Amino acid sequence: MLTEVTVETLAQIVKSVFATMMELEVSVSESPWIPDGDRLTSFVLLTGEWTGAVLIECSRWQACQFAGRILAMDPPCEVDDDVRDVLGELANMIGGNLKCAMPAGVHLSMPSVMEGNDYGLRICGLKVKERLAFECADGHFWVSVLSNEGKVAPTWDGEERRKSPDA
Repeated sequence: MLTEVTVETLAQIVKSVFATMMELEVSVSESPWIPDGDRLTSFVLLTGEWTGAVLIECSRWQACQFAGRILAMDPPCEVDDDVRDVLGELANMIGGNLKCAMPAGVHLSMPSVMEGNDYGLRICGLKVKERLAFECADGHFWVSVLSNEGKVAPTWDGEERRKSPDA
């Protein structure tokens, strides 16, 4: 069982999800992450025996391409609910695959999608542990894993599932 996410595990999961859901080959890239107002970000939170988040970031155009591939239709010309749903589902599938490799007692949230021209995303208590750039026929995108570095991890009902090393 995983207690921390490795680059290799994250890359394998992302490649598998994209190949299975979109028949799209992706590879790890060295493309630097630079904040960009043209991106959408979708994420899921994991809580319980391991606390963290999985984020996927891509351009609006790319999100539309992904939606067209998954929904087997022409890509939408602009971001709509289908595009948001697809991007959220990609985060959900990557997060769900990570959850399966984690200890029992890890819970996955519903996906959320953020968009806008100038936004920042901060999930309190979590820090970026891994951020990988990927390249595919539709361009570059980034997948990040955030974690709380072993601190107290409350469940959705507020109970502590493990003790902090500081407690």
